[in-house]
Amino acid sequence: MTNFALIGAAGYVAPRHMKAMRAVDGTLKAAVDPNDSVGIMDSHFPDAHFFTEFERFDRYIDKQRRSGECIDYVSVCSPNYLHDAHVRFALRSDSDAICEKPLVLNPWNVDGLAEIEASTGRRINTILQLRLHPAIIALKQKVQGSDRRHSVDLSYVASRGRWYHQSWKGDDKKSGGVGTNIGVHFFDMLNFVFGTVTDSALHLRNERQMSGFLQCEKADIRWFLSVDRNDLPAGIDSGRSTYRAVTVDGENVEFSDGFTDLHTASYEAIVAGDGFGLEDVRPSIEMVSAMRTADVELGRGEQHPMTRQAAE
Repeated sequence: MTNFALIGAAGYVAPRHMKAMRAVDGTLKAAVDPNDSVGIMDSHFPDAHFFTEFERFDRYIDKQRRSGECIDYVSVCSPNYLHDAHVRFALRSDSDAICEKPLVLNPWNVDGLAEIEASTGRRINTILQLRLHPAIIALKQKVQGSDRRHSVDLSYVASRGRWYHQSWKGDDKKSGGVGTNIGVHFFDMLNFVFGTVTDSALHLRNERQMSGFLQCEKADIRWFLSVDRNDLPAGIDSGRSTYRAVTVDGENVEFSDGFTDLHTASYEAIVAGDGFGLEDVRPSIEMVSAMRTADVELGRGEQHPMTRQAAE
């Protein structure tokens, strides 16, 4: 039986981690979150210990370690700016870490984690679930078998209400901004499929939107990210709040289905010793960190041409 602990049990993505823990025949021994709206635990691990104070959670984990009943993995689903500290806590508790996106906000944080990984002998695993999506794997194989450069358009609109900008997610210093909070998985996917980024430009950055251009080894990529519901293309199902679109050489790549199962696939790989580590995640962290400080005209744009074109 694999023992897990969870930091950030009340978070949006935490239920996917709990489901994945069960799928790999694991058990959640303890969870912590300053918010106590964690009734979802009843559907997965009702016997898990739960704490609202990190200090008491820390004491429980240390007691388990000293009694020889170590936690195998500490899963980190806390706000982005706390990931670095919580991953270090996991390794110093003699556990491996499983961390949600983004692993950290800046490249130098990756360097620091590499030092702790080396000194403790423990491993940091990060969730890069799009690399496991069958459609993305098929696209990568197709690109590798092609000698041509590709033209790629990526649009992702994850509409969020007013609450978003009042929460930590709306604070660039805590979330990393739109590019980091909702875009880092897509930047990792683009690097994974089309190769190393050789040039980039940022066209728009504000609290709701970002857009730009990436030149990879095998593709020229236009991208657009938004948390503004006004950027949802007209004509899509009125009940939808999220829009994903990727075209390669004018052909749509359909990968909307299967997202909720990719965490389970990630956990299966991790417990088998085949998870994604620090060097896998480094390129995307370098990309979003550079975008955060790039010199670009700030402001509120009109509906982006890439989503407007989809509506026409």
